[in-house]
Amino acid sequence: MADLKAQFEQAQSDVKTLSKRPGNDDMLALYALFKQGSQGDVSGSRPGMLDMVGRAKYDAWAKVKGTSKDEAMKKYVEKVAALLKSHK
Repeated sequence: MADLKAQFEQAQSDVKTLSKRPGNDDMLALYALFKQGSQGDVSGSRPGMLDMVGRAKYDAWAKVKGTSKDEAMKKYVEKVAALLKSHK
């Protein structure tokens, strides 16, 4: 568990070193996995229609609802590793 948490924190630092910004789908996947790994299932109400960014983030997070924190952290680390290979 502690090792996974260390990898998760390292991935958070590593993602900031990307030389180019990932696409919106990748960014939403990173956001959802990060939130699920750090906070658990999505909570609160879905943002209104005028808040398109907030709504997209909420929907992405809701898609991974039910995923354990450990599994979400693992997927986040894997996603960052893949992006580091393709976006350097």
